[in-house]
Amino acid sequence: MRIDLHTHSTASDGTDTPAQLVRKAAATGLDVVALTDHDTTRGHAEAVAALPEGLTLVTGAELSCRLDGISMHMLAYLFDPEEPALLAERELVRDDRVPRARAMVARLNELGVPVTWEQVARIAGEGSVGRPHVASALVELGVVPTVNDAFTPQWLADGGRAHVAKHETDPFEALRLIKGAGGVAVFAHPAAAKRGRTVPETAIADLAAAGLDGIEVDHMDHDEQTRARLRGTAKELGLLVTGSSDYHGSRKTCVLGEYTTDPEVYGEITRRAFGAFPVPGAGGA
Repeated sequence: MRIDLHTHSTASDGTDTPAQLVRKAAATGLDVVALTDHDTTRGHAEAVAALPEGLTLVTGAELSCRLDGISMHMLAYLFDPEEPALLAERELVRDDRVPRARAMVARLNELGVPVTWEQVARIAGEGSVGRPHVASALVELGVVPTVNDAFTPQWLADGGRAHVAKHETDPFEALRLIKGAGGVAVFAHPAAAKRGRTVPETAIADLAAAGLDGIEVDHMDHDEQTRARLRGTAKELGLLVTGSSDYHGSRKTCVLGEYTTDPEVYGEITRRAFGAFPVPGAGGA
């Protein structure tokens, strides 16, 4: 089995619609794909409706968190999307995205970059607006060559000249909410230092004690040495180890199915979850 547990669609900051994403996942030879848009489950219904036969969909979301001033992401799998407490927190995070993006546009204008809110909103479309959309606007204007080049201290990285903080959930509260909604929690790309500051790996032990299920080890932003170290940490703490592409379509260079999760780990995730169940494809439209 080939299992990719971290992808994004146009419901947040990917460039493929949910329907396009699941069709591409099947064409790529994946058996299981998780749709984990940022702080939203809005793409799930479309993905389910289009799910090809032979492909299983894991519903999820990537929650925006912050620990001691450092941004981090928590992958939540197979939770009840209508559970009130987690739904309210996702809406709080999502509602803060528009004023934050507008503030980043204003800062860029102060730096002499002629980006407009209308441009960013056009790029975001129906998705939850975020830094990648602002970064794409910088690419359109020729300010930077790629989206990744916008995530530097000069521009949009944490603490960068045009960065604006947003509401982010305390990860311990996120764990409580995910568990309360019947979900499984995996710390996304915990050592992706090229994205900015990362939480100390000692914090993983505290998160594990609070209910963290696993850590995403096999990821494009982790080199071989980092992966080996994280595997050791996971083994010591009894955490699941996942691998995934963090696919965003054409917005980033990651390839769908580039990294995958062991079938036994996937099986354990499905055994632990009780908020929702994987959806087998039946030959969608």
